[in-house]
Amino acid sequence: MLKQKLISLSLIATAIVTLVACGDNSEKDNPNKKQITIGFGVGNYIDQVDKGIVPILEKKGYTVNLRQFSQNRQINPAFEEGAIDASVNQSRAYMDAYNKKNNINMVALTDSPSAPQSLRSNKHKSLDEVKDGMIVALSNDPVNAERGARILEQLGWIKIKPNVSTLSFSVNDIEPGKYNLDIRETDAAQGLRLLDDVDFVVVNGNYVASAGQRIADGLVVENSPLEHRIIVTVLQKDVDAQWAKDLKDAFDSKEYADYIRSQRIYDGFIEPASWTK
Repeated sequence: MLKQKLISLSLIATAIVTLVACGDNSEKDNPNKKQITIGFGVGNYIDQVDKGIVPILEKKGYTVNLRQFSQNRQINPAFEEGAIDASVNQSRAYMDAYNKKNNINMVALTDSPSAPQSLRSNKHKSLDEVKDGMIVALSNDPVNAERGARILEQLGWIKIKPNVSTLSFSVNDIEPGKYNLDIRETDAAQGLRLLDDVDFVVVNGNYVASAGQRIADGLVVENSPLEHRIIVTVLQKDVDAQWAKDLKDAFDSKEYADYIRSQRIYDGFIEPASWTK
């Protein structure tokens, strides 16, 4: 009798766990759900969304959870785990390369205001001061490292080897150009702190803005190509869900455009094309 009761209790517990799990999955896959979780890396994109997007979605009855990751490379795996519904952290170039390598189907829902990189220096006031042996710091994550290197390449300071990979780009893909420079990698968030220690640093614009500085004050400001601008990412299966449509409408809205334009901290950000339509 005792054994039979234990088996019965075990079956009941299993059934409860199964029902709860099914309930969770049902909510995650519900196209009409009213709770959205958005992932971010370090920087002020999370602040943009918190102050500019969340109020718009709350008016439509949504609860929006903003989840910040300490490293950008943690965000896409969170899609695969079902931990987030959307992200504001990556470019089309990185997303496409990641999709191909990892057999996941993320898509660009729409564009986000995007911060260009800039070449900055505390030691030098002019590009004409560059010399052999000077130290230039780039971000140590592949996508931003390549973007920074393209700035240096356009100046003629370096050359980039052909057929480089967006997912694995590093200083090893760089060759001397007009100058034989000491190119070093650093954590993207540390770039501004290195300005007194190295000759030049290529800094991501969101960190410049977060520090209360103007992106336009850099010695060179990146003209970010479309494939390197920040996008709002979702999984392909969710594109037609009502919550995804409402999220897209919020990012494309005049209300959000007006908010971003009203904030001096975002002066210099590249605006989505949808804002000019």
